[in-house]
Amino acid sequence: MFDNGEILPGFERLLGLKRQAKGLAYTSLCLSLCDLWQRTAAFMILDVTDLCKTFPGAGHGEPVEVLKSLNLHVAQGESVAILGQSGSGKSTLLTLLAGLDAPSSGSIVLNGQNLQTLDEAQLAQFRARNIGIIFQQFHLMSHLSALENVSLPLDLFHDPDAAAKAALALEQVGLSKRKAHFPHQMSGGECQRVAIARAMVVRPAILLADEPTGNLDNQTGAYVSDMIFDLVKEHRMTMLFVTHNEGLAKRCEREQRLQNGRFV
Repeated sequence: MFDNGEILPGFERLLGLKRQAKGLAYTSLCLSLCDLWQRTAAFMILDVTDLCKTFPGAGHGEPVEVLKSLNLHVAQGESVAILGQSGSGKSTLLTLLAGLDAPSSGSIVLNGQNLQTLDEAQLAQFRARNIGIIFQQFHLMSHLSALENVSLPLDLFHDPDAAAKAALALEQVGLSKRKAHFPHQMSGGECQRVAIARAMVVRPAILLADEPTGNLDNQTGAYVSDMIFDLVKEHRMTMLFVTHNEGLAKRCEREQRLQNGRFV
């Protein structure tokens, strides 16, 4: 599940402590190593192993291999930027991680659950409780008010406090006075803030942000991106942030770059 790049640095730090304090008992060192391993495993929120996605070719053309044997491990509370040019597979990866499409092969284990073992109904319930998604296109329901849009994930598992939690989420993104407004009555920046509130209202195990400022002007985009990072920090959320913006990527704790369907 874990590669040496994730575990060995911690082991080396502990061995360094042993060299500095020669009186440290061997048994104590072994216990420390075991503790490090257990804590690392316990806090790994996302494990992606050998993930592949292939789409059928047009007509009788060759299949298109979009993602090729990807491996990704994300710790709880970590923010990771997924960088890459258009067509590199960034959005396809997030679609798979959100359970909105199935991989051709490989596995996705999120918060201890292998997504490939769930049927559609189970996946919808799991997604509502564990995954927050911010799309570039907002994807708000046009016939629902801002409050009703934010309530949707909570309504899926019949949360009795859905309305109150949705109202609080809207307040956190500065839209408490827009609760009754419909998407067509709001600006693009306001619609994206509603989408942020909807994604975060359940306090998800992971937040997936797919170019969330791509459809906004520079000033509004900067305001919205600041809001996302501030809320993620405040609530200590795990986040995967898909972008081609190098500046936004550097605000994350780690960067992964996709090129031709592989991490490079």
